Amino acid sequence: MRPGRLPAPSDLVPGARSVARPPGGESEGRSRLRRWLASSLARYGRLHDDLAADSTSRLSSYLHFGCVSPLEVVELAERRRNNDPFVRQLAWRDFYAQLLAANPELPRSDLRPRGDRWRDDEEAFAAWKEGRTGIPIVDAGMRQLSREGWMHNRARLVTSSFLTKHLYLDWRLGAAHYFDLLVDGDVASNVGNWQWVAGTGTDTRPNRFFNPVRQARRFDPEGEYVRRHVPELANIDGAAVHEPWRLGRAKPRSYPDPVVEHAPAVSRFRRARQSGGHAAGDAGA
Repeated sequence: MRPGRLPAPSDLVPGARSVARPPGGESEGRSRLRRWLASSLARYGRLHDDLAADSTSRLSSYLHFGCVSPLEVVELAERRRNNDPFVRQLAWRDFYAQLLAANPELPRSDLRPRGDRWRDDEEAFAAWKEGRTGIPIVDAGMRQLSREGWMHNRARLVTSSFLTKHLYLDWRLGAAHYFDLLVDGDVASNVGNWQWVAGTGTDTRPNRFFNPVRQARRFDPEGEYVRRHVPELANIDGAAVHEPWRLGRAKPRSYPDPVVEHAPAVSRFRRARQSGGHAAGDAGA
């Protein structure tokens, strides 16, 4: 039997492709694995949350497509010292795969319903998708996703928390957008992490809030990650880049004002959860 025609990328994924997506294939995946284990494994525990350092393995796309196997990655990692932090992170893939196997409705339904009645705000959702929320660390993550088809895990936590907790928009909207763009878009990991952040999944603290400015100061202290992905803010020095609304007249006109303020958003979310999901008022009010 003659082999069939290989599908074109447009047959598999509609829409525009990310311009800086990683090269594919088994050879590339194994080459990256060897290089990263030799150069970065030992410092992974210290730098894996450092946004500017970009020291994670970036193997998730190759694991997703089967270019490298998780068992092979673990076996090679365990031949080297200081492998525990990295191997522990790999275990999350199995955790979410088992969670999905036991709960096949997970991509559509809350694992632990909180009575949420999510807001409907197409304008805020569009700003989030386009990286135009006026919150630099959020916008940097969303623009990295659009450009690379990948996003640093710490930025995934911050951007998804912002959508579900600050904007109080349905996690399914965010998960669908991620899945449209992520080259490593694994169903189990994607929806499992989104539900964790939304507080409808396995997090034991369902009302956990990620303060985006605090997260930015901690994991991008000099603002390098933000300036890398948000060119409107490239000329702002140091940590001031994380709060451009405080710059007054020096704030770049091309960069938007925040779509929401942190403290009112926290109050709205808490009122909504306490009242069984009825959102009260606008977070920016």
